[in-house]
Amino acid sequence: MTGDVLPDVLERGLVLVFCGTAPSRISAQQGAYYGNPANRFWPTLRQIGLIPPDFAAADFRQLPQYGLGLTDMAKQAIGNDSDLRHTDFDRERFAAAMRRYEPRAVAFTSKKAASVYLQRPTQQIAYGWQPSAGLAAYVLPSPSGAAISYWDIHWWQDLADWVRQTGDPRVYKQESGRA
Repeated sequence: MTGDVLPDVLERGLVLVFCGTAPSRISAQQGAYYGNPANRFWPTLRQIGLIPPDFAAADFRQLPQYGLGLTDMAKQAIGNDSDLRHTDFDRERFAAAMRRYEPRAVAFTSKKAASVYLQRPTQQIAYGWQPSAGLAAYVLPSPSGAAISYWDIHWWQDLADWVRQTGDPRVYKQESGRA
């Protein structure tokens, strides 16, 4: 495969960039991040109040208007974490993009994505803020349907609270009830 499966959704000064490992086969087929209906990413962002209730996966290019962005660690690969090879990940590309676009923080949507950047085994990575990450980094439980046993919306809500506290005028204004 040549070229990125899904385009980065990045611009300078975003509040938060979500970084996954790689698009699933369904996301690649749909041409949209987290496009699998079994994935909790978009329903969770709606539930925690970071995007409007009618925002859908197909609208992903509109995230910057809410101060949010998207990228993956493996831009040219498709599949679950277990399908990916070490050579599929491009940590340097990711780090260069974060230096270029300077988001306030990055949220890894899985321990695997975080482990690639942090260069630590997933077992050594806790959810939440990551000290000494080289950038403001937060690790979330994966929203993938394949990772249901690890799901806990608490971490997502905690991050949403931080996003709102930044006071950035782009942040979606509707407050959600705590999940």
